[in-house]
Amino acid sequence: MKTVGIIQARMGSSRLPNKMLLILHGYSIIEWVIKRSMKSSLLDDVIVAIPNSQENDVLEIEILRLGAKVFRGDENDVLSRFYFAAKENEAAHVVRVCGDNPLIDGKEIDNLIKYYSENSCDYAYNHIPKNNNYPDGLGAEIVSFKTLKYLYETTKLPKHREHAFNYIWDNTSLYSIKTFNPLCKEIQHPKLKLDLDTLDDFNWLKKLAIKPEMSTKQIINSALKISRNFNTN
Repeated sequence: MKTVGIIQARMGSSRLPNKMLLILHGYSIIEWVIKRSMKSSLLDDVIVAIPNSQENDVLEIEILRLGAKVFRGDENDVLSRFYFAAKENEAAHVVRVCGDNPLIDGKEIDNLIKYYSENSCDYAYNHIPKNNNYPDGLGAEIVSFKTLKYLYETTKLPKHREHAFNYIWDNTSLYSIKTFNPLCKEIQHPKLKLDLDTLDDFNWLKKLAIKPEMSTKQIINSALKISRNFNTN
């Protein structure tokens, strides 16, 4: 059965517009995400799902330059975009990777897939430090295509269409949701924020001595040396 990683990305962002093409240590943000996601040995395919609006044409050009696959769908109905990307690529299980996570770790994607396959649950995650000791921005989320199809066909509220798995989090009594701690103790830093939401985040990431090919332990060692309390002016 095919496990497909879908990177959810777009150019529009109220807090940091065009961040997918910002250059971090010589590489675009989307290049960081693609390169590091493709280090996973358990993903059978990696797709970048972006909006079909003209604003995102330049993002498609960059993704194709990097040799990655692109799926384009509805900009506001993210669940729809995610579902059709998975369907087109015949996914049995779907791993959602956020484009805001340039430091995502392919090994942690693999650990997520292994955990999900060994533990009976509807939804597993390690992308946020919620009930686990992961830093924010290292991991991903996984569901079966069957679950994704159900969400696509039954959810109606805008808040459940704008984010792929909001319905699951709003109805935790209906789903078996599981997470776990990092296997490596050196990366157990739940207070560490490694994702990219704001200009402050970007300015902090620029201060780190990091490269896309570095291990997560190396990245975290660099991150722990640099305080996030700085003046961006």
